[in-house]
Amino acid sequence: MRPAQPDAGPPAGEPAPAGRPTPPEVSACCGPSRPPADGGPGTTPAASRGRPSERAPARDRRAVVRGMVHVPGGPFRMGSEDPDTFAADGEGPVREVYVSGFHIDPKAVSNAQYAAFVRATGYVTEAERFGWSYVFHLLVADAARPAVMPGRIPGAPWWLPVRGASWRCPEGPGSRVGDRQNHPVVHVSWNDATAYAHWAGKRLPTEAEWEKAARGGLDQARYPWGDDLTPRGAHRCNIWQGEFPSVNTGADGHLATAPTDAFRPNAFGLYNTSGNVWEWCADRFSVDWHRPDRPETRRDPQGPPSGPGRVLRGGSYLCHDSYCNRYRVAARTANTPDSTTGHAGFRCAADADRPVTGHHAA
Repeated sequence: MRPAQPDAGPPAGEPAPAGRPTPPEVSACCGPSRPPADGGPGTTPAASRGRPSERAPARDRRAVVRGMVHVPGGPFRMGSEDPDTFAADGEGPVREVYVSGFHIDPKAVSNAQYAAFVRATGYVTEAERFGWSYVFHLLVADAARPAVMPGRIPGAPWWLPVRGASWRCPEGPGSRVGDRQNHPVVHVSWNDATAYAHWAGKRLPTEAEWEKAARGGLDQARYPWGDDLTPRGAHRCNIWQGEFPSVNTGADGHLATAPTDAFRPNAFGLYNTSGNVWEWCADRFSVDWHRPDRPETRRDPQGPPSGPGRVLRGGSYLCHDSYCNRYRVAARTANTPDSTTGHAGFRCAADADRPVTGHHAA
């Protein structure tokens, strides 16, 4: 599979148009979209975008896949038709999909890993170039309160557009990731994730690859470990605890992101494929493209050829059963490829013609 290339965004070295956040077109509850052709006020790009086609170094394949999980090729049952399924999201129908063997990162890309990419390339993320990003209201740093911009998301007023919020300052000006080097990088767009993956000699997983790996070999289980959210009372993922969106008790040990290796991995060795952060996939989003039974939807599906949104999977630390239980393994959402939030990150995948050194899924 050929790596996807970044979708069009503001030209490198040029400010994005000024404006204020407007209602998103997709998935406001799971993550608001950046307004079309709108960079927010005060945008001043600090450096060249550093497109991956210009920055990617030569990589030794064995070094690229070292430490990745090899998922063998074969069929699995994708999607869900359970009573708690969001039919409007296109979770169904349950269908048998064949996926060729591939490698996938056991963990989401961390702040430390993304920092290494930025140091090596000079890459500037879209949140940095636009000058703002969305932060959950309870997490905005005290020093960042004056940086909260006008405009609210109808139906999801807990998302605040904050000037200066980025992967370096997840809660806005005054916050840092110094003690969160092993937490997943956030405030990265699909374009930013694609740029990192290309530099690393990898790519984003397809939606089918992501779901097959996340299921860990279980057939139609609700979560990566089974059907019980808290088996024997034990927390197995980082999601909202309490009354959303006002009270998070942190009963699972986390109020925002958790380390990329928090909680037990699934049977394939993947961590946090339920909760923690939403993860970008390569595919464009559609609620019905995959419904017809045809070769392109049932064997190594790549998603529809066009569409404004890109797929995200896995749910996040903001998901809660009372409002959004999209931490189920079949759940899906989408956002525009230039959108950034404090609860979206990614992990990488790589083609595999044969098993290579690393963890091997059974």
